[in-house]
Amino acid sequence: MGKTNISLSGRDVLALKDFTAEEIRLILDTAKEMKKIIHRDIKKVPTLRGKAIVTLFYEPSTRTRTSFELAGKYLGADVVNIAVASSSIVKGESLRDTLYTIEAMGTDAIVMRHKAEGAAAYAAEVASPVILNAGDGAHAHPSQGLLNLFTIEEHKKKLAGLKVAILGDVLHSRVARSDIAAMRKMGMEIHVAGPKTLLPRFWQEEPGLVWHDRVEEAIEGADVIEVLRIQLERMKGGLFPSVREYARIYGLNEERLQRAKEDVLILHPGPMNKGWEIAPTVAYGQNSAIQEEVQNGVAVRMALFTLVLTGGKQA
Repeated sequence: MGKTNISLSGRDVLALKDFTAEEIRLILDTAKEMKKIIHRDIKKVPTLRGKAIVTLFYEPSTRTRTSFELAGKYLGADVVNIAVASSSIVKGESLRDTLYTIEAMGTDAIVMRHKAEGAAAYAAEVASPVILNAGDGAHAHPSQGLLNLFTIEEHKKKLAGLKVAILGDVLHSRVARSDIAAMRKMGMEIHVAGPKTLLPRFWQEEPGLVWHDRVEEAIEGADVIEVLRIQLERMKGGLFPSVREYARIYGLNEERLQRAKEDVLILHPGPMNKGWEIAPTVAYGQNSAIQEEVQNGVAVRMALFTLVLTGGKQA
């Protein structure tokens, strides 16, 4: 990493709209160094030795929770996972009291996922440990947005000027919100398409976004396509006729993919509804970086821990 005067020491990571392009660049450059550690035979450095990290997930997660846990352990921290289903939360303990309890144990950082928008910001107000938002409702998922940028830059060797198409359920997607916030800061051209019922109307006046009625128009000449998961668990029904109809009109399949650039990069935050928003042949095809995103998530989360807990000093 090059020298920089930017410091994220002690910084809560709540939403990418709070970060400058220079700060995002620092995180991405740090993640490059962190990825080298993942490829070692012995994946252990003492950077966070003596630090305590707690993951607190009120919603299910495989990729995000596990990658945050591994990121902390690879850096030498002590990491404890709180399983909400077997904690005092099921007895009615409030979020505030849970945070106070974790804080009282000398924790340095809390990685938190919650179904309510703004929960991470609330946690940052009431608790002293650094808060890393692992997803709060449909609001933000900053580490996912960062790992998407990291993956794109690895393949395309740049970010500025790339055309990105974001497809599908934008309305319920915290990933889309984080992506759009970060991609605009990094000079990327963003095109959005999906059912009108799943596109937030209040965003359509935002600068730097191009909205399309048809998926085909959005992906024409695209360098990157991000397919969003249909979030049935957040829907109340009636937003599109049927899954079959959605796949026919909006799903990314081999035929539609031909409209993008030949070396287009395919992303998906996972888990995938294969055959719905994305065809299996596309999900596992040569243009897909979906599995790479998982590995890059560990590197990006290692970078975040290093920067917010040590100021970027690596042991």
